[in-house]
Amino acid sequence: MSSPGRRSRKRGPAPQQRSGPPRGRSGPARPPEVDPARHAALELLTSVRVREAYANLALPGILRRHRLSGRDAALATELGYGTLRAQGLLDAVLAACIERDYDRVEAPLKDALRLGAYQLLRTRVPAHAAVHGVVELVRVQAGSRSAGFVNAVLRKVAERDEAAWVDRLAPPAADDPIGHAGFAHAHPRWIAQAFADALGAVDELDAALAADDARPVVHLLARPGEITAEELALVTGGTAAPYSPYGVHLEPGSGEIGELDAVAEGLAVVQDEGSQLVALALARAELHGPDGGRWLDLCAGPGGKAALLGGLVALDGGTLDAVEPEEQRAELVRGATKDLPVTVHAVDGRDSGLPEGAYDRVLVDAPCTGLGALRRRPEARWRRRPEDVSGLGKLQRELLLAALRHVRPGGVVAYVTCSPHLAETTGTLAGVLRRHKELEHLDARPYLPGVPDLGDGPSVQLWPHRHGTDAMFLALLRRPA
Repeated sequence: MSSPGRRSRKRGPAPQQRSGPPRGRSGPARPPEVDPARHAALELLTSVRVREAYANLALPGILRRHRLSGRDAALATELGYGTLRAQGLLDAVLAACIERDYDRVEAPLKDALRLGAYQLLRTRVPAHAAVHGVVELVRVQAGSRSAGFVNAVLRKVAERDEAAWVDRLAPPAADDPIGHAGFAHAHPRWIAQAFADALGAVDELDAALAADDARPVVHLLARPGEITAEELALVTGGTAAPYSPYGVHLEPGSGEIGELDAVAEGLAVVQDEGSQLVALALARAELHGPDGGRWLDLCAGPGGKAALLGGLVALDGGTLDAVEPEEQRAELVRGATKDLPVTVHAVDGRDSGLPEGAYDRVLVDAPCTGLGALRRRPEARWRRRPEDVSGLGKLQRELLLAALRHVRPGGVVAYVTCSPHLAETTGTLAGVLRRHKELEHLDARPYLPGVPDLGDGPSVQLWPHRHGTDAMFLALLRRPA
């Protein structure tokens, strides 16, 4: 009953509540708690996406801007590189956790979601810390509504671990073993197929892709004539490489490589042991006739193998000509080979103008897709496309044919690619050998002493899971005397 003197009011329906913050409010309601390591990792993802930057080149500057070192720098590196490596797998999981079309999610939010999902699925970071850290970043950069969306999605991701998500989303291993392995180890299917083709079977594919998806050990080259591998291992805290007499391995967490005294002083450079081995094989290969000490690196940029070959030929009083068509990269070669008997030529290796039939040893480290070094280039597997392979084939053949013109009778050419793709390795080689039946295809295995599991020869394919190296291909061709 209504009170005397007071009119009864008819109540209408309760106003509908909004799920987000008041309109016009885009900033955080409380002071942000931004973690600098996660902030740096997210900035790396943005740089790779927006500027198509190379992660290994962009990260040092980002770490300096955020003044990160030690454990914080290591965390930022792990989160940034790991998220880039696992992008395809993370996108599939995130798409399964979002009701709307994942392709329509704003790109910056995708970066944040990937960063959070990587921590939840592939690190030991506690789930609440992983979600909270990313949500706070989004609150600062995009507002509370976006932060709420990211929070909800990441909580769905956290409902399963990586193995459970793979079981739910990957193609069945029994029906599609290559597709299953590619999904489980975050590789595009066409790359997983290329690995399987080069291995000759799917039995090793899981191991090969798992090794390619793992964080790689840093490899150093002890520059010949400057420092021994044993001395370098002692001053850096590393261990001597198992196969290269000039190699040293550094475990993760060894600090900023450029700050090591031996690297800063030019006594050592970062170089994968596989790259060392293929250059050493050329230097060891048997010639017909004496070695006159005149060597050629026909694809020298950015200069790592030229530095090794230049150091080796200098020990015997020889010289090295190094060819790199791009002036900027040619300058890098000059810097890498400073104080060595190396002459750098900024010309096209297919038509360099250098003397023909004059060189004892010629290296063709041909431009390729780089599928053999995906573990060191975390963003590359999602940038490369199958059509890139055919686009490089003509250039690879022309460079190898040019090398054969430059080598003297009895001299040796090393054809090298940082890729196991058959079209870039045995495919290119077979085409040249059909054209030049007089060439002797040397068995490369004896020139890699102590290296196991090199197959039937005569060419050699190195693998991360077998040898702990990048997937380098090597063929040695000798011109008849």
